[in-house]
Amino acid sequence: MLCLNLYASIGMAKRSCRAAIIPVTPQYNLLSWRVLVVEDDPLMQLGIRQLLNEYSELSIIEIVANGYLGIEAALRHHPDLILMDIGLPGVDGIAATQRIKAELPQTKIVMLTSHTNETEVLAALAGGADAYCVKGRSINALITAISAVAHEGLYLDAKVAQIIVQNCQTIQSHQSRTNAAAISTLSDREKDVLNLLVEGLSNPEIAKRLYISPHTVRGHMRSLMKKLTANDRVQVAVKALRAGLV
Repeated sequence: MLCLNLYASIGMAKRSCRAAIIPVTPQYNLLSWRVLVVEDDPLMQLGIRQLLNEYSELSIIEIVANGYLGIEAALRHHPDLILMDIGLPGVDGIAATQRIKAELPQTKIVMLTSHTNETEVLAALAGGADAYCVKGRSINALITAISAVAHEGLYLDAKVAQIIVQNCQTIQSHQSRTNAAAISTLSDREKDVLNLLVEGLSNPEIAKRLYISPHTVRGHMRSLMKKLTANDRVQVAVKALRAGLV
C-alpha cells in the first residue's frame, strides 16, 4: 500500500504552482517513452492517440478503459508514462494511481481529467500523480506536462494550481484536528478496513482479506462514514489520506 504524506504532496503542489502559470512555449524536450493510456471515453482515446502520434518520442503501448485494466496493464508493461483519467468504471483513477505507484514508483502518471474539485485534486496528488491536466484546455498543455515530468519537473493546470494555493494555508491545522479526533474513535478493525479501502479493494475483497463476511465489512464501512463524516466510500478514503490516517 502506498501511504503518502499529504504535506509532501502539498509542498510539491506549491512548487508546481509557479511552473503552472508560466506561459507555455512551443519548445518541448521529450524523452523516448512508452505510454499507457487509461481512459474510458472512445472519443478521448482517439484524440489522445492522434495527438501523441505527432510526437515520435511517444509510443502508445496500450489503451484501456477502466482502472482494473489500467493496473494490470501497468504491471505487465512497466510503462514510462501513464495518462490517467479519474472518472473510470471499476477502480477510479485515484485508486489506480495509488496502487500503480506502490509497485512502479518510477512510472510517471499524468492525470488527464475533467474533475477539478478540491477533494479529487488533493487526493490525486496525495496518491502520487506527477501532473494534473484538465480536459478541454490547450492541446499544448498535455505535451507541456509530459515534457515537465520527463525531466523530474511538475505540472498543474492553472485552475488546479489556484485550488492548491487557496488550501495550502488551512490544510495543516485541518489535518491536525481531524487526525486527533479520528484516531481516537476508530477501532483496530475499522483501521484494517480503512487501510484496504485506500488500497482500492472492494467490499468483497476486503472481506476475503480479513476473513470476515461482506455484511460485516459493510457495517464497518457505515461506521467509518459516520465517524469521518463522509457520504460514501470515496470520501472516506480521501478524508483518511488528507488526515494522514493511512
